[in-house]
Amino acid sequence: MGTRVSNDRRAVVVEDDEDIRALIEFTLAQQGFDVVAVDSGLAGVEAVREHQPDLVTLDLGLPGIDGIEACRRIREISDAYVVMITARDDEIDRLLGLETGADDFIAKPFSARELKARVNAMFRRPRTGVPSSNGTAPASVVDDDNEVLVHGALRVDVDGRRAFRDDDELVLTRTEFDLLTELMRTPARVWTREALLRSVWGTEWASDTHLVEVHIGNLRRKLGETRGEVRFIRTVRGVGYRMELPV
Repeated sequence: MGTRVSNDRRAVVVEDDEDIRALIEFTLAQQGFDVVAVDSGLAGVEAVREHQPDLVTLDLGLPGIDGIEACRRIREISDAYVVMITARDDEIDRLLGLETGADDFIAKPFSARELKARVNAMFRRPRTGVPSSNGTAPASVVDDDNEVLVHGALRVDVDGRRAFRDDDELVLTRTEFDLLTELMRTPARVWTREALLRSVWGTEWASDTHLVEVHIGNLRRKLGETRGEVRFIRTVRGVGYRMELPV
C-alpha cells in the first residue's frame, strides 16, 4: 500500500488508523514524498529496511510492537527523520518517544497544515554556519574541502555528518548531530532553548522547548557525560546551554 510517484524524497507512514494514515499519506505526497504506508510496527520496521526513507511518521499506539519499540529498531537501521504521533496527551509518552531517537512529535488530533509545517521545518535545517553573537570564532578547519569543527576531544565532520569523541565515532541521530554542530560552531555563545528551536528545529513554538531539553540530555549521554558531570555541554541556569571550555 502506498502512493508511489518516483520522487527524490521517500517517506514511510506507520499508522493503524485508516483515516489518519490516508491523511498523512496524502499530505506527504503533496509535499513531494514518495510514500509507503503500513499499519503495524513490524511492517514499519521492514518498510524502513526495504525503502530507506528520508522521513518516518510513527504512531505511538500500534498493534504488536508499539511505536517506541518500532522507533528503537528503526534507529538501528536508519537515520531518517522520525516524527512520533500520539493520541495520549501525556508528557512521559512524548519523552519516551524522543529518547528512542524521534526527532519531533505531533499529538492527535492534528491538521494537515501542522504536519506540513513540522516536516518542512525539519527539512529546512541549516547545514551551513552562522556567525557568533559575541564575535568568538568557531573552532573549525577545512580538511579536504570538508568543514570540520574541533572542540577539545570532540571533532565533527560537518559535510560527512560524522562526529567523534577522541578516536571513537559517535552514533547520533540527525537531530543530535545538528544540535551538536550548532553548539560547536559558536562554542562561547549561550544558546537559549528558543534559539536552538529556531536554528535546529526551525520552529517558533515555545511550548516545544522540552524538545531541546530531552535531546540535550540524550546528546550528553552519548558524549559520555554522567549525571552531574559537565565535560562538554554546560547548562547556564535560567538561560540555556553552551559548550564547556576544553580542558
